[in-house]
Amino acid sequence: MPYTIAEIATALGIRAEGDTTLTVSAVAEPGSARASDLALAMKPEFADQLSQGGARVAMLWDGADWQAMGLDAALMAPRPRYAMSGLSAMMDAGAGYAPGLHETALIHPTAKLGDDVSVGPFAVIGADAEIGAGSVIGAQVFVGQGTRIGKRALLHPGVKIGHGVTIGDRFIAHFGATVGADGFSFVTPEPSAAEKVRETLGDQAGATAQSYARIHSLGGVVIGDDVELGANSCIDRGTVRATQVGNGCKFDNLAQIGHNVVIGNDCLICAQVGIAGSSRIGNNVVLGGQTGVSDNLFIGDNVITGGATKVLSNVPSGRVMLGYPAMKMDAQLELYKQLRRLPRLIADVALLKKSVSKADPSD
Repeated sequence: MPYTIAEIATALGIRAEGDTTLTVSAVAEPGSARASDLALAMKPEFADQLSQGGARVAMLWDGADWQAMGLDAALMAPRPRYAMSGLSAMMDAGAGYAPGLHETALIHPTAKLGDDVSVGPFAVIGADAEIGAGSVIGAQVFVGQGTRIGKRALLHPGVKIGHGVTIGDRFIAHFGATVGADGFSFVTPEPSAAEKVRETLGDQAGATAQSYARIHSLGGVVIGDDVELGANSCIDRGTVRATQVGNGCKFDNLAQIGHNVVIGNDCLICAQVGIAGSSRIGNNVVLGGQTGVSDNLFIGDNVITGGATKVLSNVPSGRVMLGYPAMKMDAQLELYKQLRRLPRLIADVALLKKSVSKADPSD
């Protein structure tokens, strides 16, 4: 859908300059933009590419000299990347899921669907499930018995939501995501080798082979409003109490949230993060890609972990952590620097030892 520059500026709350009657129908990188595109040149290094394309208008940083760039108009954003959020929403035509209930969808008679809910091919909605108004249930989605999903949810094809799950409004789940599978919880008749290793840090003398008994997951999952779950991510149900995710949390692809975990509001959980059972995560926490969090730990508010960090103990609020095991980032980086100096230090010590051994004993 085409928009005038004036319409975009008003919608985003930013300033427009030049010929604001110009219309654009898509966004593009500066070097490949056409005359009908809005070029995204939000940094000076990107603006240098404008001459390679045919854009007449661009989104620029506040204070940029758009006329010197040969443009007819410009959108000036104090924080261009934030403006990009609203702009992308305007330009997104959606996935094209058909409205209404597909004839192959299997919807239990006791399920309750709000107004304007669409259900795609071969989707299954279980008994007593509730789907809020304006929600889109994609092809081959499963929604279990007694599950409640709020308004304007978007479940892309292949999403699986188990029984007894409660999800707030505006939930988005991408392809293959799963909510409400049983937790990974098994036990042996006698203390197992894994339990002994945890206590002794290495000694498992006397351990015997045993079969594992399954502990069933009797709790559910409770998810707040405005949560987004990446492709093939999983949130397990609780053992007795529910696994909980607060409002505004965003999960990248392949994240794994274990049973009984509690996550606060507005957290970013990046790709391949794993949080083990019964750990508690505060508000506004950012867990970098491949971060691992051991079980029964507490991570305070506003904590940030770098990529591949492994958290093995509690982390106070406000810390920035890195490494395996996790340490304060500045301390870990200093340690890395010291490790890089070790070969030279070892060579220097070897040279000193050689010099001392050759010294004349009579001196």
